[in-house]
Order: sequence, then C-alpha cells, then structure tokens
Amino acid sequence: MFHVVLYEPEIPPNTGNIIRLCANSGSKLHLIHPLGFDLDDKRLRRAGLDYREWADIGEYDSLELFLDRVAPANLYACTTKAQRCYAEVTFSPGDALLFGPESRGLPAHVLSGLQPSQRIRIPMLPHSRSLNLSNAVSLILYEAWRQAGFEGGV
Repeated sequence: MFHVVLYEPEIPPNTGNIIRLCANSGSKLHLIHPLGFDLDDKRLRRAGLDYREWADIGEYDSLELFLDRVAPANLYACTTKAQRCYAEVTFSPGDALLFGPESRGLPAHVLSGLQPSQRIRIPMLPHSRSLNLSNAVSLILYEAWRQAGFEGGV
C-alpha cells in the first residue's frame, strides 16, 4: 500500500492518530529520528488506542536510511512551500508521503533534494499557516488510497 513518513515528529497525540490512520488504511508508518517523544508516551498510546498492535511501524535514524531500505516508488513531500496541489498528483501504491515536524515543517535541505514535482501542498485560505499534522496526513493519504480504488478496504 502506501508509506507515511514522519520526519522528526514532535507531538505524541498526532503520531498516535497517524498510527491509527495507518492501521485502518493498511499503510506503513515510518518514523525518522529524532522523535520529540518516547514511543511509550501515554499521550501517544491514548491517541492511538489499541491500534499500535495493528500498525506496521518502522524507525530510521535518517531519511536517507529510510530511502535506502524501503526504496519507495515515488516520494512526495507535503509542504506549504510547494506550488503543486496534492490533487494534481497521480498516486500509486508503493508511494511515500513525507511530512515534517509540526513546529517547523520539512527543513530546506530535505526540500532542496527533491524536484518541484515531488513537493505538494494542501490549499488553504490566504494567511493560513498549516493544518494539523494528522489532518494533513489523513487528507493526502485518503486521496492516494481513493486513487488506488481503496484497494484492500471494505
């Protein structure tokens, strides 16, 4: 299915919600260290409920290690700095959806290593900063899964 990649996530409940989202969509979650919390954090467990046991979660010391080990078909980075809307992308199973830390987004050195076509954004009203991380992941992941015909879903 799809790969959801959280680059240095900071807020446990967001990651817990995304664990639940990945478990329910058949997507694999990849966490790029350092994390802003411990994986045993009670806030993460509360948000993820009992879905942690159903989620496929990988951890990596760097984005480069993730890319080497997983070799996703395509990598799309969600950023407010992109020109391309996520709805313009044709997603395919095996693609990776990359999201940055809540307080600062993906760093310039990560974005500069990607083609403009790999950088995607979610439209918002002018003067809006960003959506909540788990909401952004939900929106883009479900569009990708919709394009795949909700393969494996009921």
